[in-house]
Amino acid sequence: MPLTLASSSPRRRELLSILLSHFEVANPDIDETPKHGESPDHYVMRLAKEKARSCAGDGSISLGADTTVVCEGQILGKPADIGAARSLLEQLSGNTHMVLTGVGLAVGSQITSRLTVTRVTFARLLPKTIEEYLQTDEARDKAGAYGIQGYAGAFVERIEGSYSGVVGLPLYETRQLLAEAGVTLRHG
Repeated sequence: MPLTLASSSPRRRELLSILLSHFEVANPDIDETPKHGESPDHYVMRLAKEKARSCAGDGSISLGADTTVVCEGQILGKPADIGAARSLLEQLSGNTHMVLTGVGLAVGSQITSRLTVTRVTFARLLPKTIEEYLQTDEARDKAGAYGIQGYAGAFVERIEGSYSGVVGLPLYETRQLLAEAGVTLRHG
């Protein structure tokens, strides 16, 4: 059965290629706006399932994922501009935040899912460091305005949980979902 990754993220494609030799990629067209009063874990799980469902077809399997950063109970989404990115990085500086990644697998009309929660502690960042990081363009289109797989990894004092989940696709949980669905994995 063909598998479709319901994501436009190059990082998710790269991570999934660790587990699978062949898969298709489709860009899910869903509204990613949090609903009023929606908890961060419900939000990422809802989006992961909606992405998987939006790209599922007859006789196919679709994998969707969503990642969000949560600091002091607040969802920190993708920054709209450099000013928003600066504000997000200032909020993360010297603090511990949570990175939640939901993964949904649609097989026909059935959807199974997993959630990872990772605690990430940032060092205190000098304003100059934030400004120089913003010049790298890494903050664009990333939840919380950073990518741990890039230079921002040097800001991380400690991580408790799934590194690949922070990047965007938790490999352990994804492997579990795929194996349970009978998908042939690279290394069984």
